[in-house]
Amino acid sequence: MSDFKHLLSLQDLTQEQILGLLELAAKIKKTPADYGQTLAGKSVVTLFEKPSLRTRVTFDIGINRLGGHAVYLDQQNGAMGERESVKDFASNITRWADAIVARVFSHKTLQTLRDNSSVPIINSLCDLYHPCQGLADFQTISEHYSDLSKVKLAYLGEGNNVTHSLLLGGAILGMEVAAVCPLGSSPDAQIVQKANQLAKAHGGKIVVTNNVEDIKGYDVVYGDTWVSMGDDTPLQSVKDKYIAYQINQNLMQQCGINHVLHCQPAHRELEITSEVMDGPQSLIFDQAENRMHAQNAVLVSLLS
Repeated sequence: MSDFKHLLSLQDLTQEQILGLLELAAKIKKTPADYGQTLAGKSVVTLFEKPSLRTRVTFDIGINRLGGHAVYLDQQNGAMGERESVKDFASNITRWADAIVARVFSHKTLQTLRDNSSVPIINSLCDLYHPCQGLADFQTISEHYSDLSKVKLAYLGEGNNVTHSLLLGGAILGMEVAAVCPLGSSPDAQIVQKANQLAKAHGGKIVVTNNVEDIKGYDVVYGDTWVSMGDDTPLQSVKDKYIAYQINQNLMQQCGINHVLHCQPAHRELEITSEVMDGPQSLIFDQAENRMHAQNAVLVSLLS
């Protein structure tokens, strides 16, 4: 069904492939019973180097809903590459499992898994990219905007793996995507350069700025925690740096924003206020639900 073999980053996909995944995700969400045996007899290893709520639960339940079997592996056996090499790990797992979903610290781990695997590797988060999150985000936006290429999406906060996936995926879809980050916290320059190239090819636009006023007239605003997972910096200690980027009702009104996204976990009254998160413009819990549907679309495409 698919003509891609792995999902490590959205830049690995064409516009047609991303739109196809979004269309399939919508179908799976609407008529889940039609896909209830798609992964019958198949087992998927879900590997977690990092803690997780949404990723673990949505993959576990999603695989089950497709008729497959999820095998959860945490780090009780030691960090990847310590007890045995990542190469040997991949060479063993691929003799038994039909796919590996991996949430890891380093993108290099995923590349080593891919290079030594005979089954699909799916990136469920690494230091550089979060493609499954990005697909769920674009699915959620597409439920409210019929033409993604006309949507303006602004990300506020620290430039990170989520920002990178929004920039790359949005560029491929022909969207205008802004990363609004404090000085010193911008997204990776090489990834921004790649996103600019993709945007130029697909009629999109990439904006990197530290000025919130640059997103006046945008459709959707997106928040994330100010301190990435694995960083021990106390949130309160960076409050002065990021508070100007808080998503609140005043920002929504001043910029004319229609909808709000946040990949969660959210720190209420820091990067986003409860008034906005629980308000009528919030799509945040639809977005969380769509993690399962978007990921199932990837699994169906790779394994059926």
